[in-house]
Amino acid sequence: MREVLALIVLLTLAGEAAAQAKGKGIRLWNLTTETISGFQLSPAGKTDWGPNQCLNDKDKEVDHDERLRITGVEPGRYDAKVSYPNARQCIVRDIEIRADAVFSIADKDLKDCTK
Repeated sequence: MREVLALIVLLTLAGEAAAQAKGKGIRLWNLTTETISGFQLSPAGKTDWGPNQCLNDKDKEVDHDERLRITGVEPGRYDAKVSYPNARQCIVRDIEIRADAVFSIADKDLKDCTK
C-alpha cells in the first residue's frame, strides 16, 4: 500500500512538472535600441530589487529584439531597473507581468535614466 501511495505522489508531481514545462514561461522582449546587461524587478512602487535576470541568458546580455526568460517571478505589477554595459541605468514603471506571456520594454518606457 505504501508503494502505491508513493507511486501516485510521484506520478502527480511528474504530471505537474510536465504541465509547467509546456508553457514558455514569462519572457521579456527587449525593444530598446541598446543591449541590456541588467534587468531587475521589484513590486510596483518599491525598491526591493530582485536578482539580475540577464544572468539567465547564455551570454548574460539581452540584445535588441531578443527575448529573455524571466524566472522566480509571479504574475503581477512590477517596476524594473534596466542597466546597460556603459553603466547607464533606467527605471521602467508599472509593468504588467502575466503567466506564460511576453512583455516588452522600449526606449519610450525608460524613465529616470542616469549617465
